[in-house]
Amino acid sequence: MAQPAQSAVWPDEPTPLAVDTAPVPEYGTGSLADLLPTLAAGMGVPGLTRRIPELTPADRNCVFLIDGLGWEQIKAHPDEAPYLTSLLGTSRGGTGRPLTAGFPATTATSLASVGTGLPPGVHGLPGYTARNPETGELMNQLRWKPWTPPRVWQPYPTVFQLADEAGVHTAQVSSPTFEQTPLTKIALSGGAFHGRLSGEERMDLAAEQLAAGDRSLVYTYYSDVDGKGHRFGVDSDAWRGQLMYVDRLVQRLAEQLPPRAALYVTADHGMIDIPFDEQSRIDFDEDWELRAGVALLGGEGRARHVYAVPGAQSDVLAVWREVLGEQFWVAGRDEAIAAGWFGDRVDERVYGRIGDVVAAAHDDVVIIASVNEPHESAMVGMHGSMTPVEQLVPLLELRS
Repeated sequence: MAQPAQSAVWPDEPTPLAVDTAPVPEYGTGSLADLLPTLAAGMGVPGLTRRIPELTPADRNCVFLIDGLGWEQIKAHPDEAPYLTSLLGTSRGGTGRPLTAGFPATTATSLASVGTGLPPGVHGLPGYTARNPETGELMNQLRWKPWTPPRVWQPYPTVFQLADEAGVHTAQVSSPTFEQTPLTKIALSGGAFHGRLSGEERMDLAAEQLAAGDRSLVYTYYSDVDGKGHRFGVDSDAWRGQLMYVDRLVQRLAEQLPPRAALYVTADHGMIDIPFDEQSRIDFDEDWELRAGVALLGGEGRARHVYAVPGAQSDVLAVWREVLGEQFWVAGRDEAIAAGWFGDRVDERVYGRIGDVVAAAHDDVVIIASVNEPHESAMVGMHGSMTPVEQLVPLLELRS
């Protein structure tokens, strides 16, 4: 008996990552945006609610944010960070669990989330760079270039301002460089700013400010862990040296806590080293397929906002999904919003700042732009996406 004809067998077509498989940050219960409202509500500041249920109120609260020190980096380096490692079990109210940074996991977005208590879709800093719908230009939200009126770009009050108005002693202790920056004004202003150069000076002054009121809310910051990670990578001796240094800084501050105080050590994002090869670093400026129909490329290597020329949005989405869909979560603007990437709502003024296409890295890969972003493209350490190594940040806790 004749056998039925065999149909030709073709290799399976690549299946793009489904948008709803991206691990969305825990907005509302366990993200960076929920930290200060929880602490301030515990001190009786009106209009705010306790969103992170695991945290117990304290009269005096200090947040020490270490730029670039993710949860996974602490866990991977117990020898360099013995003090921080000893505190891992205290994270998030003794649950031993991290917080999520928010999307994208990048400094400008995260600091705005911390300071305002709002998710990116509301505070309106949805990435390292984003298009200004009023001008059509890319706006660098970390360096604030080109100049944009800060209170137009981000009109909501900060938690520090609300706490200060409620009679809480409020202070920020950071590098003097940051005192007058627009990012500080829209995200971290309220109460008094104290500029100190060295890490030791910041720890000592933060402890003093914490003791200066019956109710106190103090924020302090250190950036060089992030800087060394970008330049040399999180597997470098330079980065490990910085980790050892901040480990000592945390202990120095912890040993000076006044009575009735809580110290929370957190970060704005983690970091991942990306190899310097063509497979790991896809160059947008050299890729005609990815450039087709694109007017502006925003965001950063692992969290891209793609702005299409008018009428080309669907084509750009199709091409980016076809070319990158196995390595990136690739979503149209409305898909990303509906999936909750930027929080549970997006303000009208923010809608056009989000890319027509949003691409978030799943694999150890970045989309660089060697011509238009030479400095960023040369970085070793990268961040921005929703993978655990970038997204998870500690909330280590010490109490007096």
